[in-house]
Amino acid sequence: MKKICVFCGSNYGAKLVYSEVAQYLGRLIAEKGFTLVYGAGNVGLMGEIANSVLAHKGKVIGVMPKNLVDKEIAHQSLTELHVVYSMHERKALMAELSDAFIALPGGFGTFEEFFEVVTWSQLGIHKKPCGVLNVDGFYDSLLKLIENAVAEQFIRKENAELILSDSDPDILLHKIKNWNPVFIDKWISK
Repeated sequence: MKKICVFCGSNYGAKLVYSEVAQYLGRLIAEKGFTLVYGAGNVGLMGEIANSVLAHKGKVIGVMPKNLVDKEIAHQSLTELHVVYSMHERKALMAELSDAFIALPGGFGTFEEFFEVVTWSQLGIHKKPCGVLNVDGFYDSLLKLIENAVAEQFIRKENAELILSDSDPDILLHKIKNWNPVFIDKWISK
């Protein structure tokens, strides 16, 4: 595993701890020799994690649609910046470039990007670990929702386990690094 894709907010969020954890995760990514792949933003948690990786001499690959680059929200100091033409291209390239995925706190974009790669894992399109960094309980409700979907037989327990979770960046990276995929057929038979 060499490249970790991080999905996260283009805002800072209501709590300082979100920025602090983004900075810490960025430092860990750099210190452990991983490359960060992300959405190329210079704002919010996106900017925080990229700046941290770069400050600790790590590599950062950003992927951003041209219309957002034109709005001047692309980070200008990245190791590589890939400019694409659509969000679909952005997500596909980020997935192709990455060996693992982590969701930090964020909004609709973060949720959608993360669930897409989890769905691809469930369908066997890739065999890459997917984790949520549950900063200060941010993802507690989401994890409960997934538990409910398992209880209601919309998600198999084994497929729910495709999502790794921890509140500690060190532990989550350890789980991701040591993840052994177990794939089963997605469809539940009665």
